Amino acid sequence: MSSALITGITGQDGSYLAEQLHSRGIDVHALVRAESSAQEQSVAEWVTLHEGDLLSPESLRRAVVDSAPDYVFNLAGISSVAQSWKEPELTSRVTGLAVGSMLEAAWTLQESSGKPVRFVQASSSEIFGAAVEVPQNESTPIHPVSPYGAAKAYAHHLVGVYRSRGLFAATGILYNHESPRRPEAFVTRKITAGVAQIAAGTSSELLLGNLDAQRDWGWAPDYVDALVRIVEADVADDFVIATGESHTVREFVGAAFTAAGITDWQHLVAVDERFNRPVDAPLMRGDSTKIRETLGWKPTKRFDEIVSAMVNHDLELLSS
Repeated sequence: MSSALITGITGQDGSYLAEQLHSRGIDVHALVRAESSAQEQSVAEWVTLHEGDLLSPESLRRAVVDSAPDYVFNLAGISSVAQSWKEPELTSRVTGLAVGSMLEAAWTLQESSGKPVRFVQASSSEIFGAAVEVPQNESTPIHPVSPYGAAKAYAHHLVGVYRSRGLFAATGILYNHESPRRPEAFVTRKITAGVAQIAAGTSSELLLGNLDAQRDWGWAPDYVDALVRIVEADVADDFVIATGESHTVREFVGAAFTAAGITDWQHLVAVDERFNRPVDAPLMRGDSTKIRETLGWKPTKRFDEIVSAMVNHDLELLSS
């Protein structure tokens, strides 16, 4: 039986990835922090847990050695651009430097065991930042505009370094992707939860930052499926994972209110400058031609379907 080690299993993508791998008969292992016992309760009983910390290279090495995986999926790290502005140093360590430790551990395991180890890094569209072209593809120059983007860019380059060294090291350059499992710290879930509260009569206003930011939003389970295709590819490579469509935050808000049955919503939304970022990547839209043609991947949900699924989930949470 093949085995996989996942970092970030308690996050949105990690949970979907674990379920998909388990359904394929793969033995799933996960790196978890010792102090995150409350979060671990959401991890399925069929997952083997290994205690470790992204700030401790030795604990990462030990987790890789103990799990001896065929596949390593690195999804962990600070995933909020807003948080990265508040904690830039921590972001550089857990989202950037820790990836080097994981790659080195995977390489060392491969060399000592003689067994190939495949490594997939969850990269991000934020590495393109102030992109010089729209849409962006795998050849678009890397130009991050946030601490998060810079940390992801460093990790992205490291994957290429270890690929040259002989490790099957690949990246999925993930554009924004959502689901009901997205934490409310993210603007999309903040929107759908806030709209649900307004529809239920428990709130009267939704406070947001920049409504004109444009993003390429997809469905998280689709993007996890892409990561699995990448780890099983014949050749390790970098792949943009995106829908090819961009929408503004304002459009996301409108779609959320529509899903909740509210057509006259503009007076229910207010802009709070405190939520604006120091620098915001302008127009993000990905060109996923490469993964579509090479690995046969394609998105399964449209923008309005994604937003509707999230709103309906939040309405159900309130009713229960």
